[in-house]
Amino acid sequence: MPTFSLSLPDVAATERLGATLAKRLRSRDVVALEGGLGAGKTTLARAILRAAARDDTLVVPSPTFTLVEVYDTRRGVFWHFDLYRLEEAEQVFELGWEEARTDGIVLVEWAKRLGGLLPRERLTVTLSIEGEGRHARLEGEDRFRVV
Repeated sequence: MPTFSLSLPDVAATERLGATLAKRLRSRDVVALEGGLGAGKTTLARAILRAAARDDTLVVPSPTFTLVEVYDTRRGVFWHFDLYRLEEAEQVFELGWEEARTDGIVLVEWAKRLGGLLPRERLTVTLSIEGEGRHARLEGEDRFRVV
C-alpha cells in the first residue's frame, strides 16, 4: 500500500485533512486511527464527521466511554469506535462491528486492539506529536493521497 506523510502544524491543518478524507471515504471503508494519547485521533475523527455532515457545530464526543457513536451524515452512516478500553478483540462484535462493516464507514481509534479482526484493506492514519503540531502518516489506496 502507498504511504503518504504530512505535517499538521495546527488544528486547522488537521481539520483540512479531515475534510479531504471525508470527501474520499466510501461505504465499507475502514479508517484505522493510530497514535499515542493526545496525538489527535479524536480531533481528526471529529473533523471527518463534521465535514461529512457539513456541520461545523456537530457535537462529536470522544467515544472513550461509550466505545462507539453512530452518525447519519450526508456522506453515509459513520461508526466511530474507540477501542482503548476493549479487553478482547472479539468484544467489538457486541458494539455492532458487523453492521458497521456491512454498509457504514468506520473510524476506529486504537485499531490495533482488533488484532486479526482489523481488515487488511483500510486506510491507516498514524498521528504523532511534532513540536506544537502533529505529523500524519497515511497508508492506503492512492485515492487517499493528500500531499
